[in-house]
Amino acid sequence: MLELKNLSFSAGEGTEKKEIIRDLSLSIDNGKFVVITGPNGSGKSTLARLIMGIEKPDSGSIIFDGKDITDLGITERARLGISFAFQQPVRFKGIRVIDLLKLAAGKELTINEACNYLSEVGLCARDYIEREINASLSGGELKRIEIATLLARQTRLSLFDEPEAGIDLWSFQNLIRIFESMRSQIKDSSIVIISHQERILEIADEIVLLTDGQIQKQGAAADILPGLIGTTAAVAACDRLK
Repeated sequence: MLELKNLSFSAGEGTEKKEIIRDLSLSIDNGKFVVITGPNGSGKSTLARLIMGIEKPDSGSIIFDGKDITDLGITERARLGISFAFQQPVRFKGIRVIDLLKLAAGKELTINEACNYLSEVGLCARDYIEREINASLSGGELKRIEIATLLARQTRLSLFDEPEAGIDLWSFQNLIRIFESMRSQIKDSSIVIISHQERILEIADEIVLLTDGQIQKQGAAADILPGLIGTTAAVAACDRLK
């Protein structure tokens, strides 16, 4: 379980300092597929970075599986089983896809094992296994390879920060299929996605609506989603996919 207790975070200095997250408390149970949504500037991505340890809160605490991880760094949180997928996946010139999968798994992988992870994200494995993580890969391909590395890690908590960013409609449809598959397979782990895409909201177990750094609504998707359809929170990213 992930627990955020009275979390606050500000950015900037002096008169330019702005409160991004304000006294926020949130619990995410194991086995849940949760989507955190809200308008641009509501603090969604900042919240994800706080959970991963990329940013440090001004106050409050972060509890993961009963352990206070507030003061732990990114590497320590990763070792505890938290993974993070960026809006724009990092490219690694000179590193092959199979090398990245081995690093993620933390062990040697056979070609077949590595190919299985790529197949799960809809890539023709033999075409990608030896390719470098460089500019020759499209945004959609990079997204799916990044998800494959998260599958290889088998983490307790997987965080995705706006996974739909920068990809075309065809890649987005594949992304939805992957998330649907992941949702059907999660047991004691949890998946948290930062998104305002309606198709992603539709497959959530729970939706958290964030506004001005605070939780405005939280609950089962069936209860929250009808009030979001057609709003800015639900459709703000559509233009990127047209």
